[in-house]
Amino acid sequence: MTGMSTATSTAPPGTAPGAPAPVKETRSDRIVMICNYTALGLFTLAVLYPLVYVASASLSDPKNVVSGEVWLWPVGFSTEAFKAVFDYDSIVSGFSNSVIYAGGGALLATVLTLLAAYPLSRKGLPGKGLIMALFVFTMMFNGGLIPTYLVIDRVGLLNTRWAIILPAALAVWNMIITRTYFQSTIPEELVEAAKVDGCTDFGFFWRIVLPLSKPIIAVNLLFYAVAQWNSWFNALIYLTNEHLFPLQMVLRQILIQNNFDPSQVRDTAELIRMKELQEQLKFSLIVIATIPPLLIYPFVQKHFVKGAMVGSLKG
Repeated sequence: MTGMSTATSTAPPGTAPGAPAPVKETRSDRIVMICNYTALGLFTLAVLYPLVYVASASLSDPKNVVSGEVWLWPVGFSTEAFKAVFDYDSIVSGFSNSVIYAGGGALLATVLTLLAAYPLSRKGLPGKGLIMALFVFTMMFNGGLIPTYLVIDRVGLLNTRWAIILPAALAVWNMIITRTYFQSTIPEELVEAAKVDGCTDFGFFWRIVLPLSKPIIAVNLLFYAVAQWNSWFNALIYLTNEHLFPLQMVLRQILIQNNFDPSQVRDTAELIRMKELQEQLKFSLIVIATIPPLLIYPFVQKHFVKGAMVGSLKG
């Protein structure tokens, strides 16, 4: 009783009886905490400032952008650059094409990734080591640009939407992360219990595995969708029909078309205006291409963090 009363009397105010006393923060702990927050603050500024600057430059007067007066907030509000961009009819078709490529490509790639990763996560798959080695081999070696182009040409995919979607339909790294997720979250005992109850392999995958795999599905959808949205090189190689161009290719064409030879412009005022507008077009095009991924990310952020951490740290 004496010891108990002594412990109760020495506990800090507000502490529950019997609870351990909180660890006192030392001076070195405070220094480490300050350094951590300072580093995180600087990193946050390094990430946010370019985004804020690009948005401000796209909404500023072209003269102020060229003269370097824009540092953080818009100077001389103007939407001239956006009006110049949307004067191109191909912007709408390019945007819709990118939505099709990003949405359809992400769905197809996610389905293929799940179907490849789940069997490779099970111990009873015959030849699992050889199949996995073949997958990894494709990460290190490929046929090259010309053989790939010849394959796309021979199978009749040139100038079709499939030329953009199919070559990027499966990323081996995403498949490895997904396989690791299945290994760490779907135990073998659960598979055996389902088989005892008469569940088939496909039924187990459809009814049990997929509902438990929402985080990794969100990770794959986001990875594939962003990769397709930002992709332009495949379109440059495989497409010549402008009606099939994704938004990135359309924006590239706009920049190319707005390049001019100063020797061909005799009017000095017109030369200055074209130069200013060309410089500001770069910022408005970046904003247009960046907005959709930024709008989508908050809806999958919760599942994205959980799925990426589980799939990459365990296994």
